[in-house]
Amino acid sequence: MTSAAASSHARASTPATMRCLYKHHAGVGLRFDPARPKPLCGPRDVLVRVKKVGICGTDRHIWEWDAWAAGRIPVGIVTGHEFVGVIEEVGSAVTKYAPGLRVSAEGHITAWRDYNSRTGNAHIAADTRIIGIDRDGCFADYVVVPEENVWPVHPSIPDKVAAVLDPLGNAVHTVMAAGVSAKSVLISGVGIIGLMAVTVARAAGAGRIFATDVNPERLALAKRLGAVEAFDVRQGPGYIDQIRRACRGEGVDVLLEMSGAPSAFDEGFRAMRNGGVAAILGIPSKPITWNITEHVVFKGATVLGINGRKMFETWYQMEELLLSGRLQLDEIITHEFPIERFEDAHKTMISGEGIKVVMNLA
Repeated sequence: MTSAAASSHARASTPATMRCLYKHHAGVGLRFDPARPKPLCGPRDVLVRVKKVGICGTDRHIWEWDAWAAGRIPVGIVTGHEFVGVIEEVGSAVTKYAPGLRVSAEGHITAWRDYNSRTGNAHIAADTRIIGIDRDGCFADYVVVPEENVWPVHPSIPDKVAAVLDPLGNAVHTVMAAGVSAKSVLISGVGIIGLMAVTVARAAGAGRIFATDVNPERLALAKRLGAVEAFDVRQGPGYIDQIRRACRGEGVDVLLEMSGAPSAFDEGFRAMRNGGVAAILGIPSKPITWNITEHVVFKGATVLGINGRKMFETWYQMEELLLSGRLQLDEIITHEFPIERFEDAHKTMISGEGIKVVMNLA
């Protein structure tokens, strides 16, 4: 069967409606719609039948309808941006893929016209639109993505891992950008992506890994994943001197800031040696006051802002790390729920009972 014929057959057999979760009002929660019209597949798009989706911190912001969500998320949108599924239909101008292929996708969509897109930095393109935020997302039976954003999933990578490649990519991008091989590393904040960063840094050849957080269970998991020490910052900043003493009296070579907590910026840079590298993924909830003179200028620090994943260098790195068998994700992906139990799924993630929570659609 030709690609065009297969696509035509897929259109004929695909139902006209789908289940989805959408932002139904400007307030807390989402609503389940059992019969939303399925999205249309444009000439250069693929229509993916979704199998599993991941819930992330952004989805929590949307669920809780905080100030960021209220100022960014359009009411009525289908949410979600982490998924794995199978191509159901391809547009008439699609040349790379055919129905039946298992895929994930890069959720940052650009027209590939601006300076960054044309010079290898499409992940920070000025015209970026994100699925589940700026356009309908993947908390649904079907999602449409451009052909350029599709990522075929290796057969050896299980669905529950393939569903969370997006946040894993954030961890991989942060670690790789900082160059952790044979370096001492402090990971401040071991939430979902921070924990992923621990196992990624270990797999990438980091020397000693230190971790900080306020959650004792997450800190214990960070040690199981490869951190040599894990400090509860609620006990005070004394841990900074412990880290510095352990690292020649000077501090760690690399800081990976994953928490967004204002105190973590100050304490993390104090724990980093002069001339160190700081990669910042954590986002403070509001502007912070921070001593750039002491922490960056006088320290001669290199500071990297990390946004999303490199398209598609990070995806190749991620795949190789997964296929190497060196990443430990089983204790990070803790819960799976059917999509109909979306309230339990979100509450499990928000409460901290679960770490990475996945919802099943197929």
